[in-house]
Amino acid sequence: MTFDRTIKIAPSILAADFANFGAECAAVEAQGADWIHVDVMDGHFVPNITFGPATCAAIRPHIKGVMDVHLMIAPVDPYIDAFAQAGADVLTAHVEAGPHIHRTLQAIRAAGMKAGVALNPGTPAEAVSELMDMVDLICVMTVNPGFGGQKFIDMSTKITALRNMIGDRPVHIEIDGGVDPNTAPVVAKAGADVLVAGSAVFRGGSVSDPAPYGDNIRAIRAAAEGVWA
Repeated sequence: MTFDRTIKIAPSILAADFANFGAECAAVEAQGADWIHVDVMDGHFVPNITFGPATCAAIRPHIKGVMDVHLMIAPVDPYIDAFAQAGADVLTAHVEAGPHIHRTLQAIRAAGMKAGVALNPGTPAEAVSELMDMVDLICVMTVNPGFGGQKFIDMSTKITALRNMIGDRPVHIEIDGGVDPNTAPVVAKAGADVLVAGSAVFRGGSVSDPAPYGDNIRAIRAAAEGVWA
């Protein structure tokens, strides 16, 4: 991975066809996705259960670019090596998931992955102020984690505060939750550069008819980039 702050669209496979993940990943990449976002949930830290390292390993051969794995689990540390072996490029843990986030981020980097930290809507930017030199990505949740398709919560003030904390460090700000062409300009203007979108990307398309994926990705990207025009 090389670092830049251009807008990147990261479709979440939480909204894809669960019976056809490999082909879905290939289809959205072919239609313009920059990263593939994998939401891992444990039914404990969040009220839902989704995927684990085995799913990541299964889809990895179908992904040419970045596999961005978002852990909504607690604890995190016992599973870091498994996700590294499964091929994750970025591994993100929640600051709320355990008492030793600094140690977790060290372990993620030591396993050869980029380290991300996520903040729930109720967690202030200041919670990660001492981690700026430990992270490659900060994920701002704009929904309460656990389910796709939720209504966007405006976290613009938090995003801008984080962008100011980051300064010139090579750290991405990722937004996860309710991203679509209406909300993309809001978060991009505040300072985000990686936009996770699930239903807003996969709506209307399929592996056999992937063109709507491309239309949706281009619409989100154009809306986000339009704030700089």
